[in-house]
Amino acid sequence: MLGYMLNRLLILLLAYAYPAYECFKNVEKNKPDLELLRFWCQYWILIAAMTVWDPFGDSIIGWLPMYSEAKLVFCVYLWYPKTKGTKYVYDTFLKPYITKHEAEIDRTLSELKTRAGDSASLYLSRVMSYAQTRAFDILQIVMSQSIQRPPQAAAAAPAPAAQAAPAAASAESEDAGGARNRLKKTGGAGAAR
Repeated sequence: MLGYMLNRLLILLLAYAYPAYECFKNVEKNKPDLELLRFWCQYWILIAAMTVWDPFGDSIIGWLPMYSEAKLVFCVYLWYPKTKGTKYVYDTFLKPYITKHEAEIDRTLSELKTRAGDSASLYLSRVMSYAQTRAFDILQIVMSQSIQRPPQAAAAAPAPAAQAAPAAASAESEDAGGARNRLKKTGGAGAAR
């Protein structure tokens, strides 16, 4: 487990962070070196292809010993100044394959864009229709409750102090009457009189 975590950390640092920093330095120069910029673009294209391949490669040959370490070594090989393997791998493997299948890839991407746009449009229209229906339902419920409710301004107003005392007295008399009724039912009617 520790080896896997260490390897993932090294891949993040050596395959992504360091090359990104080197690319950043070249892009931010007053006059970027076009050949170096081309090199880094090719590197990132290879890293993207490797990232797409990674889930399949992990499931097919990930069981091989040192597979993760080989990926790390390959990434360093791609950018290391003495080997600059990016140019070799790009020109030998990736460029011929992409050039050969470019028309097919473009057609597939165009179809996917069209399907994705149609699906997104359909989904968005369904969401908007549902939201409008629910908003209208909520508005109807609120309106029906406000129409059915009688004005409660008089009941909600606080009672003056003079009216509060008789109300308290009537509540006490109701409590006493309730106690008398309970005593009559239990047979203690004589005690209540």
